[in-house]
Amino acid sequence: MNGRVLRIELRRSVAPWAGLVVLVPALAFLYLLNGAWWSGTTAWTAQWTPLALWTRSLLFYLWPLAVGFGALQGLRDHRSKMSELLTSTPRPARHRAATLAGATAITLASAFMFLVLVGGVQVLAHTEYTHLGWLPISLIGALSLVAGAVLGMGAGRALPSPLTPPALAMGALVFTVLMYTSLGRTETDTADGFPSTEPNRISLLSPMVEDAREAFVTLSASVHVGQTLWLLGMAATGFALLVAATPRARLTALTPVLAGAAIALLVLPADPRRMYVVDEAAAELVCDGPVCVTKTQQARLAELAGPGKEALRLLHGALGDQAPASIRENTAVLPEGSTPKWSRKTVLLDFDDDIIAAAKGDELTRALIAKGMVPGCTPVGWSGFGGDEYAQTVAVGWVLGDLKPLGGTSASMRGKVEAETRPVWKELKALPRAGQLSRINSMRAAALSCKGDPFEVLSGGASR
Repeated sequence: MNGRVLRIELRRSVAPWAGLVVLVPALAFLYLLNGAWWSGTTAWTAQWTPLALWTRSLLFYLWPLAVGFGALQGLRDHRSKMSELLTSTPRPARHRAATLAGATAITLASAFMFLVLVGGVQVLAHTEYTHLGWLPISLIGALSLVAGAVLGMGAGRALPSPLTPPALAMGALVFTVLMYTSLGRTETDTADGFPSTEPNRISLLSPMVEDAREAFVTLSASVHVGQTLWLLGMAATGFALLVAATPRARLTALTPVLAGAAIALLVLPADPRRMYVVDEAAAELVCDGPVCVTKTQQARLAELAGPGKEALRLLHGALGDQAPASIRENTAVLPEGSTPKWSRKTVLLDFDDDIIAAAKGDELTRALIAKGMVPGCTPVGWSGFGGDEYAQTVAVGWVLGDLKPLGGTSASMRGKVEAETRPVWKELKALPRAGQLSRINSMRAAALSCKGDPFEVLSGGASR
């Protein structure tokens, strides 16, 4: 491709505007709206993999914009009434098509990678764990925009109507919506009978991805390969449509995208557990004695180690041989809606847990004791407040000898927590030591198995 011609194309075409239309709304979306991408360990500026996943999720609406802009670019020759003139020149059609597609591809890819760079600068300031496993996710995101724009160009050239760009953009938006809702998801039930949905193989044909759930969860290599094949087929079809001059050639140009989809569906995994997988290197544990965190959170080990060891000491003093012996970050990735699984000998913590997230010093010790006594049985991805939280408050009060709401409890709930837990705590403390320990052990059995109501057990009722 001639560099001088490319520079002229960049100055005189709408390609630079396409880059701006991708970059500016994306930055506005991320910075002006307060959403899940700003919170916890999976914030888009907290870790490399969440950065890649969150920026890919923006393709929900950026990809349709790229397709629409590509179609607008593909109409240029028709609007200027130069089609016949250009076909009479000795310059091959593929050269003109390469210049047109190259200019838009460069601006779109540059805009998307600049968006990633903006987040990457902030990630460098927030984490000690660096790796390149996130890079394929972002590169395929840039390729998605390029492939969508080239396909739009080809469609605009093949169907030279003012309605083509908006129709293609709307069609691309409908495609991404269907992939994220009905067409790309399979209805299922969790092991506990709760209705749920999970992504299927077809959903991976969408340029966007699921929201980041854990900092150490990434896309598998087979997903990267399958999506790359599909997008290359899409781009090849767009380019073939750009140079096609006859109806038969345009029909033949559909072969790459159809072949790419077919091959991709053979490569892409069918099992959701093989789509979003644990990055073993990121989930590797870094320990200070009995207290361990994943590599993604190794910067927090120093502030966790002291309170963690103190929590284990207090738990051993209260529970004896029944006490947990270690603390580690939970690396289990369970389907949404499933019941958590806990260990009697290990306190499993999640840095995004409300009582852990902002706790420090003594408050962190109280929170770890709470997780060791009543880890919580709210289904994965759900939220609630009730028996588990009341039982945690009473259990920590029993270990430490004073009753007060745990950190992370909202101001509006503190009065209710006090009213619910104070009578139960007094009743528990009035029992003989053996009676107290028996009731606490029964409560822990219910809490760890998630087969009973721990607060009801503490209140003197039977485990359901």
